[in-house]
Amino acid sequence: MNRGVKNEAMRCFRDIVDHFLKHARRDNPELDATTTIVQPRNLGELPPDRCDLYLSTGGPGSPHEGYDEPWCTGYRRFLDDLVEETLRGRADSRAALLVCHSFELAIQHFAFAAMERRAERKFGVMPVYMTEEGLRSPLLGPFGERLFVWEHRDWEAVGLDRKKLAETGGELWARESRDGYSKGRGLAAFRFAPAIEGTQFHPEADKAGALAWMDKPEQQEAAIAAYGEITYERMRRTLNDPMRIDRTFFTLIPGWLVRQFNRLAPNKGWVELKGLV
Repeated sequence: MNRGVKNEAMRCFRDIVDHFLKHARRDNPELDATTTIVQPRNLGELPPDRCDLYLSTGGPGSPHEGYDEPWCTGYRRFLDDLVEETLRGRADSRAALLVCHSFELAIQHFAFAAMERRAERKFGVMPVYMTEEGLRSPLLGPFGERLFVWEHRDWEAVGLDRKKLAETGGELWARESRDGYSKGRGLAAFRFAPAIEGTQFHPEADKAGALAWMDKPEQQEAAIAAYGEITYERMRRTLNDPMRIDRTFFTLIPGWLVRQFNRLAPNKGWVELKGLV
């Protein structure tokens, strides 16, 4: 969903997937695994049916842009197909993890919240707070009551419709405020349906990528204008804390990949993986 833009996020996704496959092949030397990269927004490419697992990336841009164009209607059909597979009880059903822009498209498609433009852009290292369901979830449960993440967005999901969410077997797993409003109303992570999980924030962000972004003069200036120099310097220092975005980078997406691999392993003849990558 990055519209062909080469950025730190795509490097991070590639690093995570490459490391995961290296780990998987240690226990499964004959594993036949292929990584396919598609670009829906700029090239009109859609997720191929043949994949088992999908990582769907962030933007840039508005989640309303192109929503009714062929690439997006095709992508939304893909989401519906994943839901349908799980409803049919397929043991080998495909699964997807949606990040930022992809998360925003799914919010609109399933319509259990509204995507609204924020009054101000949110960016930098920020805390995210779990709901009770999030604390029990395999995606976010390992972090406890909060995790630290990289944010970079102009939009937010607000106004949860719990009835619609329940219809797809979904759950709200995290918010940008512990109480739901004091630090913002944004809804930060969901299980959209049994086959689809997603985050508004960027779990793929690593320390090197975050520093590269924060050290750009224009981004440094914008961050200081938005949050003040003291907070900006605190954000830079917190990147050295292994329990903050490093922990998110090494735990969230790798954990999802291992969990989904092990779910498929009995039907695929794979040896299940132990621990994270």
